[in-house]
Amino acid sequence: MTLTESSRGEFITEEYRDALATLSQGSVDRHFDPYLDIDWDSPELALDPNDVRWVLSPDVDPLGATQWYRDQPLDKQIAIGRWRTANAVKVGAAFESILIRGMMQYVMKLPNGSPEFRYCLHEMTEECNHIQMFQELVNRIGIDVPGMRPVFKAMSPLIGVAGGYAHTILFIGILAGEEPIDHYQKAVIREGATMPPLVLRTMEIHIAEEARHISFAGEFLALHIGRMGTFNRGVCSVAFPLAMRWLASEIMAPPRSFAKEFDIPREVIEQAFWKSEHSRKILSGYFADMRKLTEELGLMNPVARRLWRALGIDGPASRYRSEPERGLRRVA
Repeated sequence: MTLTESSRGEFITEEYRDALATLSQGSVDRHFDPYLDIDWDSPELALDPNDVRWVLSPDVDPLGATQWYRDQPLDKQIAIGRWRTANAVKVGAAFESILIRGMMQYVMKLPNGSPEFRYCLHEMTEECNHIQMFQELVNRIGIDVPGMRPVFKAMSPLIGVAGGYAHTILFIGILAGEEPIDHYQKAVIREGATMPPLVLRTMEIHIAEEARHISFAGEFLALHIGRMGTFNRGVCSVAFPLAMRWLASEIMAPPRSFAKEFDIPREVIEQAFWKSEHSRKILSGYFADMRKLTEELGLMNPVARRLWRALGIDGPASRYRSEPERGLRRVA
C-alpha cells in the first residue's frame, strides 16, 4: 500500500479525495501568472487618475450610495473612488498573506501522502500570485494607501499562526474573508465596464481562481465538521457568523485615515458601514452562499440563527453558488 493510499486511514473519504484530486488538477490545467497573463504596459490597460470609472457605484459600494458622496464634485468622487479601490486591493493582498500563514502552519503537520497537502500548496501558490498582482495594481494606481486597519494589521501575523492550530476556525475565517471580496468583485463585473479595464482584469483572474479556493474550504469544513461532536459543532455554529461579521468590516470598511483624507463626516461613514438600510442589505448579501453552506453543514441551529440576525447578516440563503442578487438597486 502506498503512502497516498494509506494517508490518515479512514479519515479522508473517497469523495473528499476525489474532490481534492479534481481541484489540484484544475490548478495544474488552468492557472494564472500576473506577469504573463496581464500586459501591464498595454495602452489599453493604462490607468488614468481622472477616469470617471473610478466613481463608486451606488449599487455595489455602500459609500457610493450615500447622498453625501453623490453631492461631491466629480473630481472628488473620482479621487475618493480611486483611493477606496486601491485600499481595497491592498487589504485583499494582506488577507491573502494571513491565509498563507495559517495554511502553511496546517499543512506542515499533515502526514506523508496527504492529498490535502498537495491542494493546499497549489492554493498558496495561487495566493502568492494574487498578492503580486494586487500589489502591482496598487503601485500602478499610484496612491500610498495603508491597507488594513492598524489593529488588524498588528494582529495579522498572530491570526495566521493561530489559525494553523485551530484549523477548522481557520477555514471558517478564510471563507469570511474571501466571500465579501468575491461577492463584491462579481457584482462589479456584472455591472459591466464600471471600473478601469486593468482593475477589471485583475478581478477576473481573482474570481476564476477563488472559485477553487472557496470550493475547497467548503469541502474541508464538510469533512472536518461532519466528524465533530455536539459541543464542537456548537462552537463552529457560533464562530461562523462572528467571523463573517468581523471580517466583513475589516475587509470592506475603510480605515479612519480615509475619512480624514477626504473630510468625510463621521455620520456618513457610520451610515455607509453599516447603519443605513441599503448598506445593511449589501452587508447581508455578502453571505447568502455562506448561509446556504451553514444549513448544509447543520450549523444553522436556533442559537446560530439568532446570532446571524443580531449581527445583521441574516437573510435568505442562495439557491446555488454565486446566485446574483435581485432587488438590491439603490432607491434614489
